[in-house]
Amino acid sequence: MKHIFQVLILAVLLLGTAGCSKSKLELENQIAYSYETYFNNSAALNEATIATYSTLLHNGLWARDYYYIFDMLGYEAKKTANMQGDLAELADYSFGTNQVQIGHLWQSLYRIIWRANIVVDRSIAWNPSLPADQAKVKQYMAEAKFLRAYAYFNIVNLWGDAPLIQSYEEVIKNNYMPRSPAASIWAFIEKDLIEAQADLPLSYAAVDLGRATKGAATALLGKTYLYQKKWLLAQQELTKLTQAPYNYTLETNYNSLFSPTNQNSPENIFQVMNGAWTSWGIGNPYYMFGGQETSGGKATNSGRAMEYGFNNWNNVYISNASVKAFTYPSPVDGVTSYTDPRANFTFYGNASSGGDTDYCEQCTGGALPFPFNAADPQGDYKWKKYEYYDREKNPADPISTINGQVIRFADVLLMLAEANIQQGTVTSTPLNLINQVRSRSGALPYTSLGDKDKAMQIIMRERQLELCGEQSRYFDLIRWGIAKQTINTLRAAEPGDGKQPFQDKHLLFPIPDVEKNYNPNVANAVKNDWN
Repeated sequence: MKHIFQVLILAVLLLGTAGCSKSKLELENQIAYSYETYFNNSAALNEATIATYSTLLHNGLWARDYYYIFDMLGYEAKKTANMQGDLAELADYSFGTNQVQIGHLWQSLYRIIWRANIVVDRSIAWNPSLPADQAKVKQYMAEAKFLRAYAYFNIVNLWGDAPLIQSYEEVIKNNYMPRSPAASIWAFIEKDLIEAQADLPLSYAAVDLGRATKGAATALLGKTYLYQKKWLLAQQELTKLTQAPYNYTLETNYNSLFSPTNQNSPENIFQVMNGAWTSWGIGNPYYMFGGQETSGGKATNSGRAMEYGFNNWNNVYISNASVKAFTYPSPVDGVTSYTDPRANFTFYGNASSGGDTDYCEQCTGGALPFPFNAADPQGDYKWKKYEYYDREKNPADPISTINGQVIRFADVLLMLAEANIQQGTVTSTPLNLINQVRSRSGALPYTSLGDKDKAMQIIMRERQLELCGEQSRYFDLIRWGIAKQTINTLRAAEPGDGKQPFQDKHLLFPIPDVEKNYNPNVANAVKNDWN
């Protein structure tokens, strides 16, 4: 694993020398690494593949920024007085084209694409003779295509038209790629995932836990179809995950999904493996503030537990709107007020809210558990999901090893239910899928979904409650076409807020200055200095 990060170094060197002619008198170091000669064995290609995964922990992504960006923009989280500067811009929807985290997100997603393109290019170039090496090449290329598709999935949903870099050679020939239509990007995502699906394994040995599987490609492909409103194709793909050879099931204990023990859950489909990737050689556990792949600071953990924690940095609350969503008309009679038991797994609060009223149930020493103090004048509710407060009163460092859930089986079941409902099926199939998710947490089952409109209201609420704080809400609101009205209505009613900050332009992210200042072809296509 010692050469993992030479991938990027080699790429930079190649960019610096591409197109230069060499004198016949110049001597070449026959033992030096080169782009053409280094990736001629499975170990080197594995290093390049792992380097592609490592980018998931770069700035803008899962080590720190990703949860802030989408929890706040989806208004599941709201800022405390501690939050200032660039992050506060996200909370207020006051960000512009120079917003730091959005710029980092753009850069890191394209870094995934750049590295994935290297893996694909070198996998095609190397023609191994041994069957074991041939199998590894197919696997690494499939993993790279999955990661590339994941990056483009984010890009097309957040920015729409964007540069579509399909190969290593394209960017070598033209550093200033123009924007491609969103439809072309969606088509490329589908192609990558179909090809990845064919060559990815169903599972891995424990030492490689967390790598993309056939199930991960199938789930993301189904999600891709769903987001494009290709309901039948989404149904067909997502149904596969409920049948052999797949054996995904819901985790018995909902709480376990957001604890340090979650990496072996039967519900996992794809996770960002905070902490566990250290065993791959990606880096040491510290630090999340831009340490990526530099000496002494290769981030393989998340800062969420500390930054969202009420006994720690306390940068955000769970919004009152999210808390209130857990109380709704009973599934039994449609009239009686009912508090969903998932509230207790999601946030700390008072008894009437359904939130957990105690913490430190498994801590040692003192009078345990501690009662949660719900008297904060700015907000009475704090995050429990992805926290350590069942084990520690004051988690010491921003180095959480709790894996980030990207796609889990409950999400698949709800997407499958939605695909059925969108095609007009509101009978037993989507009803059973929804109740399967509800029953795991002890929530009362529905006896009927009603008509299509009523069924969609139910599935929208189910996704909001089941996936609260998992960076899904913002994407759902955008794709359902209700982001502006929902965010503004909720913000206007929030105590101490009263704003309606969502504008039409916020349906897409602004093209970051970091790209416009570099790429004139993108800059010239930007409208109204936004997108």
